[in-house]
Amino acid sequence: MPNSTEPLTRIRIGRDVSWIEPDRRVPYGHVLYAAAMSERTPAAIVSTLTELGFADIELPAIPLPLTVDPDDALLLKADTYNLSWLEVGTPVPLRHLLAAAGRQGLSPADAARRLTALGWTVPAPHPLPETPDPRDIVLIRTDPRGNGEWLDWGGEASSGHVRAVATTLRCNPHTVATRLIALGIRLPYTPEPADERILEDPQGSLGHVLTVAQETGRRPADIVARLAELGHNHPSAVPDPTEPDDLVILSENLDGRAPWLERNNVVGVRLHHILRAALATRRSPADIAERLATLGHWLHENANVPATVDEEDIRLLATVDRSFLDGVHLEHVLHSASRTGRSPADVAARLTALGYRLPDEVDYPDVRPMATAGSGQTPPP
Repeated sequence: MPNSTEPLTRIRIGRDVSWIEPDRRVPYGHVLYAAAMSERTPAAIVSTLTELGFADIELPAIPLPLTVDPDDALLLKADTYNLSWLEVGTPVPLRHLLAAAGRQGLSPADAARRLTALGWTVPAPHPLPETPDPRDIVLIRTDPRGNGEWLDWGGEASSGHVRAVATTLRCNPHTVATRLIALGIRLPYTPEPADERILEDPQGSLGHVLTVAQETGRRPADIVARLAELGHNHPSAVPDPTEPDDLVILSENLDGRAPWLERNNVVGVRLHHILRAALATRRSPADIAERLATLGHWLHENANVPATVDEEDIRLLATVDRSFLDGVHLEHVLHSASRTGRSPADVAARLTALGYRLPDEVDYPDVRPMATAGSGQTPPP
């Protein structure tokens, strides 16, 4: 038993101090933490404080617990910058419950049971999750700036909020949605098990849509409709019917798998990709360009699609980082020439034939350069 009243009136909690004065109301949290740290009963603490002249002591509507664990007492610390205690007559905010559970490594359900046993009201609309997750507090923060704003019991999160939190936590939006529902937050849609796979591609690429449709036996249009319902990125249209080569020509590596071809609404799809896809599928470049246009990847009007695939064109275009809207200047021609072992004049002529814009006043040499390291070309004798 302490020899003075100091441990009862000024209690150090980490870097903070909970202190009370006779003319102020004594928080119930202070009573419980004092009992836990002094290994006395809460009733004994109340009796001593009353004898010391503390007439206004906050107490719950239920009988005082016989013992208090220090960790349970710390659940009562309000989630504020300065040390304060929850008011026992006020329902526990969801923000406080999740922050306290996260600090103590408890599940929301366990934290709620312990708070309820100590006399607090936890207005959860249904049983809370039994698994701990320190990320829960991030799920309900609606404004990451400043102090932020928070969802509370029965609040509704938008689909945009779900996406933003998923981006912050680097997880699947379905994971965020199901956890929010479990915490009592309403959503504009009902999460479904298939959503996890549907939402795996943040961009909602057409290649991903077609892959999921193929895996699940659903129509691509149904996958797009579900993405729209979830407020997620999705293609504006899907092909009907699909073709066997669609996944191949939509994939960056022409293997029918992600990464998928990114849609460029300014300069269109690269001619380099069209020629590679034509070679991989044994279809004509024009056929590939037409199909890609149907799939939402148009080729710029300045491009001239060759009638057949030439692997020399593919090697040349791999060295070009200019679009059909950009001018191709001398330094670009010289770079491609050095990488392919072709003469600058040959490179300039072929790029012009493919639709690239080159200045007319440049006289390109017809001499093949020495091969550079890694070019894969052998200079002529």
